[in-house]
Amino acid sequence: METDENTPPPSGLGAALGAYVIWGFLPLYLVLVRSVPAVEFVGWRIIFTLPICLIIVAFRRQAADVLRALRNRRVVLTLTASAVLIGLNWLVYVWAIQKNYVYAASLGYYINPLVNVLLGTILLKEKLSRAQWIAVALAAAGVALLLGGALTTLWISLTLALSFGTYGLLRKQVDVGSLPGLTIESAILLLPAAGIAWWFAASPQGSAIDDSLTLTLLIGAGGALTAFPLLLFAIAARRMSYSTLGFIQFLAPTIVFILGLTVFDEELKLVQLACFILIWTAAAIFIWDLWSRRDRAARPLRR
Repeated sequence: METDENTPPPSGLGAALGAYVIWGFLPLYLVLVRSVPAVEFVGWRIIFTLPICLIIVAFRRQAADVLRALRNRRVVLTLTASAVLIGLNWLVYVWAIQKNYVYAASLGYYINPLVNVLLGTILLKEKLSRAQWIAVALAAAGVALLLGGALTTLWISLTLALSFGTYGLLRKQVDVGSLPGLTIESAILLLPAAGIAWWFAASPQGSAIDDSLTLTLLIGAGGALTAFPLLLFAIAARRMSYSTLGFIQFLAPTIVFILGLTVFDEELKLVQLACFILIWTAAAIFIWDLWSRRDRAARPLRR
């Protein structure tokens, strides 16, 4: 089938939105498995993610891509680093939700877009327009407001922001497809994950999957809830500018923020409300600027 050379490359917007919506509502799932220690849950999460990746690899006939990546030393080393970062990110996030630090987790992913913009402009030489820099300044002001009132949990927010920001940068740079890369990352983490599961099974409290069939099924669902949004994110990271991807990410922490207000019933302080307003103003400016520039670029084609 012939393709039009003027056809634009596929957009990563749909994949990005899908990933961030799933991540936004993830705390609702984590409430259901709150009885499982965070370290053990992350171990099982990795164990159940790999089979799902392998099934999709077989269905999409990408086994050759996985083997090709495994033969490239640079790719393997990069994916090892990204695997460690995403494992750390999972652990801190699950622990934070279990301990009811929902706003701290939300703040981490509000900071993350600023990290993305910083990495994109410094390392990838991506350029921002004047309106986008105004958006960055507003978002930074909002985050600064929250930092002033969240010093005791600042390490949670910064760890989440820096680990996921660097993870996305590595995945954007490595020469491997989205699914093969996620499959290799899961395989790299499998051995330590199996060790964690064995340690808990041998402990006096026993393994969480022995408690009940319902809890076992819920833990197993973590594999799908890990694989699919990460796969969507990896697709988006390779198709979009990293700075733009960072601002779309405001969707997930906003959902988490609202869940903290409603489901988790956390107190909303005035400084948090001010941050919320500043960040969404920044996101609106950034999106408006992208839309207007795209419209201006399309006008000559319509004439």
